[in-house]
Amino acid sequence: MMVNRNIVFLLCILLLVSCGNDDNSGTQDDEETMQPSVPNILLVIADDMGLDATPNYAIGSQKPNMPNLQNLMANGITFTNVWANPVCSPTRASILTGHYGTNNGVTRVGHQLSNSAHILQNDMPNYATALIGKWHLSNDVNQPLSMGIDYYAGILSGGVDDYESWDLIEEGVTTTSTEYVTTKLTDLAIDWVEDQDQPWFLWMAYNAPHTPFHLPPTDLHSQGDLPTNQSSINANRLVYYLAALEALDTEMGRLLQSMTAEERDNTIIIFIGDNGSPGQVAQAYGQGKAKGSMYQGGVNVPMVISGKNVTRLNATDNNLISATDLYDTIVELSGNTTVQHNDSESFKDVLSHATAVNRDYLFSEVSYVGGTADFATRNLTHKYIRFADNTEAFFHLAEDPFEDFNLLDQTMTSAELAIYNALKTELENTIN
Repeated sequence: MMVNRNIVFLLCILLLVSCGNDDNSGTQDDEETMQPSVPNILLVIADDMGLDATPNYAIGSQKPNMPNLQNLMANGITFTNVWANPVCSPTRASILTGHYGTNNGVTRVGHQLSNSAHILQNDMPNYATALIGKWHLSNDVNQPLSMGIDYYAGILSGGVDDYESWDLIEEGVTTTSTEYVTTKLTDLAIDWVEDQDQPWFLWMAYNAPHTPFHLPPTDLHSQGDLPTNQSSINANRLVYYLAALEALDTEMGRLLQSMTAEERDNTIIIFIGDNGSPGQVAQAYGQGKAKGSMYQGGVNVPMVISGKNVTRLNATDNNLISATDLYDTIVELSGNTTVQHNDSESFKDVLSHATAVNRDYLFSEVSYVGGTADFATRNLTHKYIRFADNTEAFFHLAEDPFEDFNLLDQTMTSAELAIYNALKTELENTIN
């Protein structure tokens, strides 16, 4: 009997040890599950959307109804001093490469981005990547894939002739789509996100509200049952432009709502315009000071960031930020570090610290056929423009936000002269 008792005792000890090991294993699994993960990153680019057409910016009297964007603003940061290029291709190339057009070769529409360029997605090896929507950096249907983006579907050119009949490129194959562009691109994005089982980066490049001005499907906007004949559209382009923005917002909201709560909570959303509003619909900016120009109406674009790790809520940020800075910021958010020597400066700290400072200067440019170019630079208070014909302009943006008074047309104070010379020097250092 003593032997049996000893055997039972030993069995009990072994059972307790085994249970103890199981408990420890479960705790480790729980701890691993609870480890913070890198965020999914959604970059939404609106095509031709200036501050005047964006809710919650003081410029512009007629605004689109964009509740999803406004929700991002309420739960994140609205940036006031973001500069892009005044036309779309250079802005997209600068975000993609982290280089100004001066250094990546794309300084105007029609320039081709080199296939050998090192791009943002190359520095995100632990992410699934997709670019859905407008490319406009070459005529090669395979370029996005060959450069290192995992999935591409969208529009190769600068826009579409008809929002309901257009060429869709998916994985290098071109077909004709008769589905409303903004809706179709969103469908593709939803399908791609649902297929992912690892952290993802989605570059969502809507072509809206780029021309042609048109009436979107009624359920996507709140501008009413407007006439669709061209003469009516030409007579009141702004209302159709706002309707296209509302359609973008509706579909962006559908994309966000398609995610599980867990996935949405682990996603950071960056919304930005690629350049200012077109002159036909620009509000507040004077003649020739909207899209395509180096004035604020061409280069000062809306940007909103919300979601994972953005702790400043319903905040407004006045830091100087370049669209080019998205490169280093997104790479840092992904947990990687860039080895490129580029023109990008991460502003990740700004997402959680109101006192963080990003840049002292901003730079923008646009070139023309024949080799001439306009350049601009600014600090927090003043802005300098050197035009293609070598004329100059110098503005006190803090006092003259619409750039109506060229300080070079009057006698400048010693302080103004010092700032003027500093900005000229900064510009020369950037382009040379």
